Amino acid sequence: MPRPDPSHYAAAYHDYISLVPEQEILPAMQKQLDEILTLLRGVSDAVGNQRHPPYTWSIKEVVGHLNDAERVFGYRAMRFARADATPLAGFDENAYVLASECDRTPLADLTSEFEAIRRSNLWLFKNLPAAAWSHAGEANGNAVTVHAVAYLIVGHARHHANILRKRLSGEVEAR
Repeated sequence: MPRPDPSHYAAAYHDYISLVPEQEILPAMQKQLDEILTLLRGVSDAVGNQRHPPYTWSIKEVVGHLNDAERVFGYRAMRFARADATPLAGFDENAYVLASECDRTPLADLTSEFEAIRRSNLWLFKNLPAAAWSHAGEANGNAVTVHAVAYLIVGHARHHANILRKRLSGEVEAR
């Protein structure tokens, strides 16, 4: 399946989708899962609790945000794939991070949670009927197709994984 056409998603999603040059999204989702697991496994909780200016979230909070977003985007894809056109609200990622209290959760647990959610989303997308990929819905006031949501999932995680790589490599200061 080719990349989604810009008419399949709102301009608000462009930055994330533009981070995904791959034509085949399912292999990209699987490869990204492996990359993120490799990146995070073995990182200590002490490092996971670090904040690096200019970023305000700890590494654990970033992973918690990835988990929240992966769930929300997967739910959107499932609803739209099932031809449910009920408009879906957005979510305030900062409020979610604050409420999650991720810094009290072991980074290994947050990482395993990401793995479980991504594997669940992979099963969802792998088993969609062909016609479901073109179904659309409204999320956070923006129209988007199931196909574009799959690319959004990868692009969003890629954006945050790039920042995590930079932070974990020591390219930014810890505080």
